[in-house]
Amino acid sequence: MQRLVQGVHFFQDVGFEPHSQLFERLSHSQTPEACLITCCDSRIVPHLITHSDPGQLFIVRNVGNIVPCFGTANNGELAAVEYAVAALQVKDIIICGHTNCGAMQALNDLPNCQEKFPSVASWLQHAEATLSIVREYYPDLKGDELTNVMAQENVLVQLEHLRTLPAIASQLARGQIRLHGWMYKIQTGEIFQYDAKAEQFVKFSHLPEPHLQRLLAVTPN
Repeated sequence: MQRLVQGVHFFQDVGFEPHSQLFERLSHSQTPEACLITCCDSRIVPHLITHSDPGQLFIVRNVGNIVPCFGTANNGELAAVEYAVAALQVKDIIICGHTNCGAMQALNDLPNCQEKFPSVASWLQHAEATLSIVREYYPDLKGDELTNVMAQENVLVQLEHLRTLPAIASQLARGQIRLHGWMYKIQTGEIFQYDAKAEQFVKFSHLPEPHLQRLLAVTPN
């Protein structure tokens, strides 16, 4: 904790000044370029991996980068997305999973998770479709390979949940919003984007130029 306190003092005494004009501007309004939904894992630092400034990302974080379907009670995730879309006019929404995800490990061992972490197990019910998909199509995977495949499939499942939000569905139908699925590889810092045409996650540096320009938006159904 002392290190964090020292960090606060450093920001106030040194770190804030070079960005003072930016923060003064942000004090009046925000116009984020994208809404990023990601895991609360401490190893994921959105502004670091996207090299973005304060005000550029509207960030939603929780265990397992999950988005409960529309109609779920007390759905803070969709409330945040709805605000980003309807009030802030955000046109790009990203769900970013990551390798070695503890939430996906827990999802694969729900009975044990229920015993030790009942609140986590209850939350992970919103990813039950992910578990079903992985058990049907990847029955032989184990260990880290299984966890990482689950994380990828979970990104796609949660993108489908996003589409249940009326504000998203209506704008998708008009081509006014884009959904993106990302995977962050902690070990290497690489980010992979889901390519809807190839039906797989593709490393950013390997994307053709037109796809880089539009960030390979996941097309609506």
